Amino acid sequence: MDPAPLRPEPGARLLFRWRKWNGSPHWEHDCVFLGSDRWGDWVGQPAGWRSSRPGREVVAEAPNVTLIAPSGEYVATFNAPPASYVIYIDIAWDAGWDAGTPVGIDMDLDVVRTRDGRGIWIDDRDEWDEHRVAYGYPQGIVERLEQVALDLEREVTSEQAPFDDDTAAHWLAELERLAPE
Repeated sequence: MDPAPLRPEPGARLLFRWRKWNGSPHWEHDCVFLGSDRWGDWVGQPAGWRSSRPGREVVAEAPNVTLIAPSGEYVATFNAPPASYVIYIDIAWDAGWDAGTPVGIDMDLDVVRTRDGRGIWIDDRDEWDEHRVAYGYPQGIVERLEQVALDLEREVTSEQAPFDDDTAAHWLAELERLAPE
């Protein structure tokens, strides 16, 4: 991972690459670099852009913007309507930049806030339990990321910035301004 990565110019197209702890490929998202703020670096995906992983491909039903937290411990995606998920936070390890490309290790746990009345919760605990054994997650990382998920669930529930509507609205406007046609 780059210790002090250079960011592309706002508006540059990128491919955000995820992998699993064991090194296997996971999601790849076509996106555009939007910029940075005190919360971290932001990328976005207009409606119609693709995300894929081995065996699955999806098309964004609505514009979305994604925050890459400087801690490298999470990546938070904010979806415009009509997407059912308002916020989808992937708990991560070593999320950041590698040779000008956003990357991260997906650590299974997710914090989710929906707009369809299902609320806010920590998702994929079953996958977390399975993979922390199968992949041999170090105990210190397990304890740290479980706490990160709980902290994020509280922050999302209280709509604490950057998990407030205004922060997402700002970056969704930047996406609309910067996204290539």
